[in-house]
Amino acid sequence: MKRMTRHLSLWMLLATALLAWQTAVARELPDFTELVDQAAPGVVNISTSRMVERQASPFGEFGGQEIPEIFRHFFGDRFGDRLPLPPGGGPGRSEERQSLGSGFIIGEAGYIMTNAHVVEGADEILVRLNDRRELQAELVGADAKTDVALLKVDADGLPTLTLGNSDDLRVGEWVAAIGSPFGFDHSVTAGIVSAIDRTLPRDAYVPFIQTDVAINPGNSGGPLFNLDGEVVGINSQIFTRSGGFMGLSFAIPINVALDVADQLRDDGRVSRGWLGVMIQPVSRDLAESFGMDNPEGALIADLDPEGPAAQGGLQAGDVILEVNGEAVESSSTLPRLIGRVSPGSEVELTLLRDGKRREETITVGDWPDSQGAAADGRGENPAPARLGIAVGPLEEAERRELGIEGGVRVGELDPRGAAAQAGIRAGDILVSIDHRAVQDPDQLAELVAELPEDRAIPVRLYRDGRSLFVALRLSRG
Repeated sequence: MKRMTRHLSLWMLLATALLAWQTAVARELPDFTELVDQAAPGVVNISTSRMVERQASPFGEFGGQEIPEIFRHFFGDRFGDRLPLPPGGGPGRSEERQSLGSGFIIGEAGYIMTNAHVVEGADEILVRLNDRRELQAELVGADAKTDVALLKVDADGLPTLTLGNSDDLRVGEWVAAIGSPFGFDHSVTAGIVSAIDRTLPRDAYVPFIQTDVAINPGNSGGPLFNLDGEVVGINSQIFTRSGGFMGLSFAIPINVALDVADQLRDDGRVSRGWLGVMIQPVSRDLAESFGMDNPEGALIADLDPEGPAAQGGLQAGDVILEVNGEAVESSSTLPRLIGRVSPGSEVELTLLRDGKRREETITVGDWPDSQGAAADGRGENPAPARLGIAVGPLEEAERRELGIEGGVRVGELDPRGAAAQAGIRAGDILVSIDHRAVQDPDQLAELVAELPEDRAIPVRLYRDGRSLFVALRLSRG
């Protein structure tokens, strides 16, 4: 009996300890109620409309309605270009198309921030406040590269949100979002910051905040808050294979967005720094070929001959390691570092050239509206068997078109050869190998005969009019 009593006492102690631990944990979990009470009035719902022409469709009277832009942004083109129209719709008739998104008020003067894709192509923008007022909004400006747009409404005494410092965010920190997913106004979701400085395809200028906050269509343009109720980001994108939230969402840091908004308000456009270089990642083999201990930096594959980098003495094959003392950890880091430099300003670049570090000062230009072109061709004459390729000379017109003095075109490849293993393809134009210019097939044979074995060698080539480097390795035997 005494033993049973002791066991019961032990179990009661354990249960009490467990309850105390659960209570302590519960108390440490964040409470978002006060944040929502203070911030919700400053979050708005955005609907847009524009007039489009109905077009003829293979589906007859039920075809022709274009997919709303908000769904295209999240779902892509998986449904094709059009959705069925209601009966009676036909080609030549105009219709109104609406999309839904979110935004937030950043100033009593009526300025509102949202995503550029939310208001893209809109003829009319309507903002609905938390108190159910509806206001017509004017588009001050939008920047597609960062997906930031600035709106303005004519109203006084608007509730505004406090902007935080996104540079202070840490991985694991609690954050919350308020928006209008699927049109459900002022829905609140919460989670943590799962990563920072994420680079997404086609978004080289934004160091995204990655979170596990549930974001769905309609949340676009809404604010991301820290626990102090400060806006630290603009919810912009989700990663999905189903069309819905899958645990990965991405927000534009508020520091980036605010700089864009200030330029849109003051100048009507966004200026960002430009070097005029085409870059590629430094792979482990390329790092070895350049004599680097670790793969880092941005490798210059090509330069605009009229661009700031070329005018400042940079060369293809240079690896940019630092910008104004800040490390270029990967090629995706460089556009952000240069992009935030004001055009006309000087930057100090730390380069690796021919295995040696050097410093260069470059005056940054302004990002142009359009870029380069493409080229194509064939080759046929034989080249060294060590590479497993056949190459042919280039016509003078081809060289002028690409702006190069030499080079040979790759014809047939041995799929088991060193060139094919390095990723070289038929139609590529070889312009240098192991940092030595290639002039013609005969000279290439001489260069290849001198190449060392069992070491990665950098090869510069043109493919579809664009320059890139690959790492070639010649095996013994």
